[in-house]
Amino acid sequence: MNYKRILLKLSGESLMGDKQYGIDNERVRQYAEEIKAVHDEGLEIAIVIGGGNIFRGLSAEKSGMDRAQADYMGMLATVINSMALQDALEKVGLKTRLLTAIKMEQICEPFIRRRAVRHLEKGRVVIFGAGTGNPYFTTDSAAALRAIEIKADVVLKGTRVDGIYTADPEKDLTATKYNEISFKEVYSKSLNVMDMTAFTLCEENELPIIVFDMNKTGNLMKIAKGEAIGTLVKVKQN
Repeated sequence: MNYKRILLKLSGESLMGDKQYGIDNERVRQYAEEIKAVHDEGLEIAIVIGGGNIFRGLSAEKSGMDRAQADYMGMLATVINSMALQDALEKVGLKTRLLTAIKMEQICEPFIRRRAVRHLEKGRVVIFGAGTGNPYFTTDSAAALRAIEIKADVVLKGTRVDGIYTADPEKDLTATKYNEISFKEVYSKSLNVMDMTAFTLCEENELPIIVFDMNKTGNLMKIAKGEAIGTLVKVKQN
């Protein structure tokens, strides 16, 4: 395998499948099988999931809700998604641990960095819920922060597009894909990869990011084996 330890970032919307909101159990099962296949090859896997399929703090703020209150509600939505994925992973035979930045002892463990690392070393899939535990931070920032804390080799951002493009490929048919790009180029070209806090954290800690299509069967395994899937963002280009 090309990596020893990865952090997989999934959006809440990715769990919707073809639905307009909520959780598509078939899509979650598909993800669980993809993750199991990679785990069976010996890869240590941590996961962060967004909550946008259930509740989005920024949208609620625009409609008049207090931003901090809305963000805390969004954190709870990520825990719901995390529990759904945890259930699917355990149904395919994986041992998991859900660790959250907000204490919820009846359903998960509190996030403790050393405990998270130990779970990974023991072969458990670790899911990080409730973002960073602080309002005004996205789950992208949580993914970058947790990846750095557990010393992951790479952040894999699973999306519904197959990489980073010069423009939105769903709106601009002339958009072209980058196979590899530097952090500085992403800044200079104002490309949308992650929010700036998350992106800066990755750059400062020289943590590469791969943006790829998680919905295409086999992509996660191909990346784990070192194939050039999606777009690689790194500090310097060759």
